[in-house]
Amino acid sequence: MSNEKLLPHSENLTFFTTSGYHFSFLMSHFSFFFFTFAVMLIKTEAIVLHSLKYGDSRIIVDMFTRRVGRLSFIVTVPKTQKGRLKKQFFQPMTLLEVECDVRQNVQLQRLKDVRLLQPYNSIPFSPEKLALSLFTAEFLYHALRSEQQNEPLFVYIADAMQWLDLAVSGYANFHLTFLMRMSRFLGFYPNLDDYCEGCVFDLRAATFVVNVPLHTDFLPAEDSQRIHQLMRMDFPTMHLYRMSRQERNRIVEVLLQYYQLHIPQFPALKSLSVLQELWA
Repeated sequence: MSNEKLLPHSENLTFFTTSGYHFSFLMSHFSFFFFTFAVMLIKTEAIVLHSLKYGDSRIIVDMFTRRVGRLSFIVTVPKTQKGRLKKQFFQPMTLLEVECDVRQNVQLQRLKDVRLLQPYNSIPFSPEKLALSLFTAEFLYHALRSEQQNEPLFVYIADAMQWLDLAVSGYANFHLTFLMRMSRFLGFYPNLDDYCEGCVFDLRAATFVVNVPLHTDFLPAEDSQRIHQLMRMDFPTMHLYRMSRQERNRIVEVLLQYYQLHIPQFPALKSLSVLQELWA
């Protein structure tokens, strides 16, 4: 017969309750530690949005990835060409395949490996295409500031850039089409079925309305008709919409105003002035 003394019922209850409390306490702290410091090794396609020199041999690179959305990396770039991480990999809008350690609650991630996913054949050597590419990169850098995983959006951006790279002509409206169609993925694409002749476009409500809004963020009937027509453009057909440089510049200004109203702290884009000088 065992000499072990059993605790009274009340003491047993207190023991198990206290133990359960300590167990829950320990598990909550373990979960916090795990999700704060756990490392997830991923391999994903990525689009470079922006790079910034940081010290003598490092750069900070912002990317939009297919698997986990927006990420920032600290990258050490070797001074020789023998290293795996070459500086030219991190030019804006470059399409990459990256392998990286993703740590929760860490601002700057680390790259383990990177390779070019789809090298561009014409964009780096065409002043017009390069200007369009830099404008697109600056736009996305601000528009996707906190974007989480969005695979359809990633595919849209990657396909658009590859279309631009392969285009021989008829791409002067690329940035207009890109911005118009982009709003589909961010949740404020206008309902084109609401359009009627003579109505105005309410930029805040992202809809066509019959009565002029009480605020000043709307397009008059003539501009609204133009936007309604151009919203139907896609990359293969956009060359059919012939515009002067003044008309094209007016539309891009309207579109940027539209994004500024729907994305908090969306700034004026520095690359816009270069783009506005193209295609006289």
